[in-house]
Amino acid sequence: MTRPTAEADAVAEQERLRPLVDPTGPGIGDGALVAGVDVAYDDEHDVVVAAAVLVDFTSQETVEEATATGPVSFPYVPGLLAFRELPPALDALAALRHRPDLVLCDGYGVAHPRRLGLASHLGVLTGLRTAGVAKSPFVYAHAEPGPDRGDWSPLLDGTEVVGRALRTQPKVKPVFVSAGHRIGLAEASDAVLALARKYRQPETTRRADALCRRALKERVGS
Repeated sequence: MTRPTAEADAVAEQERLRPLVDPTGPGIGDGALVAGVDVAYDDEHDVVVAAAVLVDFTSQETVEEATATGPVSFPYVPGLLAFRELPPALDALAALRHRPDLVLCDGYGVAHPRRLGLASHLGVLTGLRTAGVAKSPFVYAHAEPGPDRGDWSPLLDGTEVVGRALRTQPKVKPVFVSAGHRIGLAEASDAVLALARKYRQPETTRRADALCRRALKERVGS
């Protein structure tokens, strides 16, 4: 991947890749392998750790997992987090023996000012099908979805629908789903809901978050 060091160059790279994003595509079914990707930082020690956890979509058993560690390669700039997170995330995914049928990122896909959040950026670079599942809606407006599991409301940038606020558990705060690359919004939402049987976040995200935090603690502690 191109690794710009200046903010203007990073924005230009996002604009270059933006036309390559395809936020459409079919859903996944029985036997699919879904990877969760998450990243944790320790800026004081100049360390970033990414984790990739591969889960069987049907059984929700963990198939394999991998981590990757490196230096923090880009400053914290809202809208440009992919340039901090992608290098170790790509390394963690490359360490998996199986190719995922879908990658769920802890972040955004097309729900991004330049329609190129982490999930979309990763999808364009790898060709993998990707979607974003975020804990907050970034800068976009949405109505509160209904109280039941599966209720949703559109995430709006003006009048453009860029994602969904999706209720994965009854009366629990929604997550914010956006298509990344090669999968549609409705299909990505269905996958997230199927992987969130017990908790607010899908199992892929929960397990990747726990793994990268553990790996970061071990790295910094050492």
